[in-house]
Amino acid sequence: MMHPLNFQTRRNVLKSMAGVGAAAIAGGLGAPALAATRELTIIGNDGNPTAREVFKKITDDFAAATGVNVSLNYMDIEGHKTAIRNYLVASPPDVCFWYSGERMRYFVERGLFEDLTDLYEKNGYGKVVGNQIRAVTVQGKQYGLPLGGRLLANFYLEDVFAKHGLKVPKDWDELLAYVESAKSAGLAPIAVGSKELWPVAGIFDSLNLRTNGLDFHMSLMDGKVSYLDKAVVSVFDRWEELVRKGAYLKDSTSYTYSEAAAFLSRGEAGFMTIGSFVDREIPDEQRKNLNYFLFPKIADIPTFDDFFVDSMHMPAKAKNKEVAREFLTYFYQPQVFALYSNARNFIPARSDLPPSQNEMLNRQLKTIAGVAGTAQYFDRDTNPDLAQVAMKGFQEFLTYPDRKQAILERIEQTRQRVFK
Repeated sequence: MMHPLNFQTRRNVLKSMAGVGAAAIAGGLGAPALAATRELTIIGNDGNPTAREVFKKITDDFAAATGVNVSLNYMDIEGHKTAIRNYLVASPPDVCFWYSGERMRYFVERGLFEDLTDLYEKNGYGKVVGNQIRAVTVQGKQYGLPLGGRLLANFYLEDVFAKHGLKVPKDWDELLAYVESAKSAGLAPIAVGSKELWPVAGIFDSLNLRTNGLDFHMSLMDGKVSYLDKAVVSVFDRWEELVRKGAYLKDSTSYTYSEAAAFLSRGEAGFMTIGSFVDREIPDEQRKNLNYFLFPKIADIPTFDDFFVDSMHMPAKAKNKEVAREFLTYFYQPQVFALYSNARNFIPARSDLPPSQNEMLNRQLKTIAGVAGTAQYFDRDTNPDLAQVAMKGFQEFLTYPDRKQAILERIEQTRQRVFK
């Protein structure tokens, strides 16, 4: 059994910030400005209350140091996905939170995110931001600051597995055997909540990466491969086998990811294919039992997995770009950024931060280093219009696998339209 996780409480996270603001100010921002009031507007999408408090403290320290009047506003995650399309055009903030990869590229190609390469060159970010820099780079230029990444894996409770004699599956046959064992024990073998659509996309990614590999997966994400291709159909054939065996939580469309995670925490489900943020859905007394494993092997190919990166950006139409650059520089200092990264339980973007107090997070760093390559996540890697249609199809497939052909044809029609 792994060692118990050493999670910081909200009070300890905030307490650890004492003095950091002053130290960061001494690092170069100087005394508060006495000139005309300067403004900075930030829109966030973080649902983690601890991270919100930490970030608010960071913006307050920045305001005190510079005299900038900071307006910080939050939107819920799903609402923000729609709102950002409008506010980047009509009424952009100076800084906003978003996702890297294709989600970022979509706005870069429409001229809606500012080129931040100058910040990388001035502050040497390229030397301390590892592979996550690729997630915010388009044609050699950087359009955001990576905030940190999360691993997609299969999370389970060790005590639940031990109680029911369940074994971590290593390959496809073992996965099918696990499904039968979990069902015999009265468990839902795999918890999934597809009410929000995105959770089920991670299952498709895992199946496709294990079956066809990273190059094929990214070609599919880039619209270069038909969803009627026999290699894609083979992924759905395997997926259908799991669905028909009753591998997934019944009525998954009724549950959000958080509600589905409750089945995991109550010991009513075996594991959940989800990001490492699921740890905050597990009660404190159970976290010591939380563990994970990568998706079982299918084809005889190297291991590829999803590792998705959140990021911070400056809208191209921001009114206060100079102040925004000043804030981004302040925020990305290691002693300031580490506080936010720890609060989010991110695998940090900067390599010069001290080890996390979350031992599972440190273990995931080693896991990522050991895989042959990573994708982001389905709706971050492909066109957002296609992603929406495809994820609705994935959701439908979990309930109606007999509609497989019609679902694939619908996704393919969308691919042909959006990737003209």
